[in-house]
Amino acid sequence: MAEKENIDVYSKKILEALQQDSRLSVQQLSERVGLSPTPCWKRIKDLEARGVITGYTVRLDRKRLGLSLMVAEVNLNRHTPETVAAFEAAVTASPHILRRYSTTGQADFLLTLLVKDIDQYEQILMGQLFKLPGVAHVRSSVVLREVKSDGIWPL
Repeated sequence: MAEKENIDVYSKKILEALQQDSRLSVQQLSERVGLSPTPCWKRIKDLEARGVITGYTVRLDRKRLGLSLMVAEVNLNRHTPETVAAFEAAVTASPHILRRYSTTGQADFLLTLLVKDIDQYEQILMGQLFKLPGVAHVRSSVVLREVKSDGIWPL
């Protein structure tokens, strides 16, 4: 587990602003957080170097792109380090699997998938998920409506 980073008030403001709009210029960002541009830029570079900022991205509207969200709970029949590593590598390599969580409770893993329709999901289930190392059981859920998906983390 990564060590918790010490983040001061200005760096938190920078992170909050970048989560809302990662396209802000350093000038715009500095005005928003109350720092001059040079110290603001140095803080951004420091946050990147420390691995707090791991990249920049754009949020897309999946419905406008004709994509559906699916959730799969997966149980493994073996929990050896080799089986778990092979399973994790396989789901990480799949472009349709957006998120992969190792969980406690009823499922060993919770996967979030993005597909164009139920037929494509079935193809992924039959052609990929059921064939992955150690998979014993998969429970699927269709996401009817996203209630919140802005992805902005409270700092």
